[in-house]
Amino acid sequence: MSLPPPLPTSLPAGGEDHRLHPWSWLFVLLMQLRHYFLPLVALLVFGQRGDRDPMWAQLIPLSAIAALVLVSVLQYLSYRYRIGSDAITVRSGLLARNRREIPFARIHNVEVRQNPLHRLFGVAELRLESAGGVRPEAEMRVLKLDQALALERLVRQRGQAPQAADTVAAPSLTGADAEQVLLRLSSWDVVRMGLLSNRGWALAIAAFGVLFQTVPRPVMDAAIQRGGQEAFGYASHLHPGVAGAFLLLAAALLLGWLALRALSVVLTLLRYHGFTLSEQDRRLTVSAGLLSRTRSSVARRRIQAWTLRESTLHRWFGLRQLRIDSAAGGPSRDEDRALRELAPLATQERCTQLVQHLLPQLQWPPARWQSIPQRGWWRLCLGALVLVPLLAAAAYWRWGSWGLVVLAWLPVALLVAHRQMARMGWYLDDHYVAVRGGWWKRWWRWAELDKVQGLRLQRSPLDKLLGTSSLQLDTAGAHGDVALTLHYLPRAQAQHVMEQLAAALARRKLRW
Repeated sequence: MSLPPPLPTSLPAGGEDHRLHPWSWLFVLLMQLRHYFLPLVALLVFGQRGDRDPMWAQLIPLSAIAALVLVSVLQYLSYRYRIGSDAITVRSGLLARNRREIPFARIHNVEVRQNPLHRLFGVAELRLESAGGVRPEAEMRVLKLDQALALERLVRQRGQAPQAADTVAAPSLTGADAEQVLLRLSSWDVVRMGLLSNRGWALAIAAFGVLFQTVPRPVMDAAIQRGGQEAFGYASHLHPGVAGAFLLLAAALLLGWLALRALSVVLTLLRYHGFTLSEQDRRLTVSAGLLSRTRSSVARRRIQAWTLRESTLHRWFGLRQLRIDSAAGGPSRDEDRALRELAPLATQERCTQLVQHLLPQLQWPPARWQSIPQRGWWRLCLGALVLVPLLAAAAYWRWGSWGLVVLAWLPVALLVAHRQMARMGWYLDDHYVAVRGGWWKRWWRWAELDKVQGLRLQRSPLDKLLGTSSLQLDTAGAHGDVALTLHYLPRAQAQHVMEQLAAALARRKLRW
């Protein structure tokens, strides 16, 4: 068995307890202030009303800030870590002492984060994640940047699979081991991704929701009324006529659309600028970000499921997204997009090449998809079949025959449901199982059989009526927005596929 690689010179000596960076308490304080910012501001602003002494009203938030400073300093003084040959030991807590052992072989994901303040001080935040944990196993706020990167490399070297470690000598951390770049997005690629995304719409809707929740209703109504009166007054002053009014409305809508697209581009640049996907020692690393840089790495053997997606706009330009699910983290940490996306935007050919490179034992794309019987295709728009007539009846009662326009949605819903069922399919061989679906937004999802942990056969009352069943396959860390499910198979076929998969899984060893 090969010996573990030596510690790099930038890391502290092993076998001894070490503290974080001396400025660690400041970053912990800023994180706490971010959580308590609104209550402190409200206490400072509204606490001065009434007959109370203003000095006492100001001392309360100052005392709260002093308490947060004290807690941050105590957390820094009580936090220690030790680097062993097989694990990292973390001790924390002042009154309630905690000790956590994190074996290198159990660390699924390593994440190095740098916001602008981190970059100013030359430090970084390091997160270590294991399988199934909602929160990281260890959050080191903060380390020197070279120490964080060296610890990331150390985890990559000592966290290799045991069978690989027994047969292949671990390379030295100080050596120039090659790092292969698999995908790098240019600035134009990121801008194009922003133009094709709806991040601006999502942010605008969220901002309106916050305004309606925080601003009093009379103030909001008065602002909307005043703005509308000023806009209509300005338009009437121009005397545009009917055609001119439509042109002004179209121009306003176009400007709003362009502003939202520009906002989407800005948000995309902030998140994905300098996006790079690289591979080293069978570990994938994603780095991205303009102001705040994020560097996440995950071992290839830790990936549990894969998903390809394309919207209608993506399909027109021949583009797709490649995402993964790993056993680390949980649904609450789905905002950490750097770990979820291997290719946020790439051509169809490039996505296929990435899959073939990372999964050479699989035959992707499948040569032939198994289709779904078209009987019962209307079930995909069952909600519309029930709700649209009810809404049309209510609209007819309120506005007369104009309300029947709502029924125009029925043929659209029926067409979409028919096309969705026609495109659904599945594939199964000795190595992996795959499903596909969607029409406007198409997706493909698959997983290796060695990563499947459980099978579940489902039958709803409608399935019993139509004689169908759905087979769901569970993998660790399945946080994708589409499930790995074989939908609407004939009952006998679903039972046969389940027995076939159950027999295959019983012969296989679960690989994390």
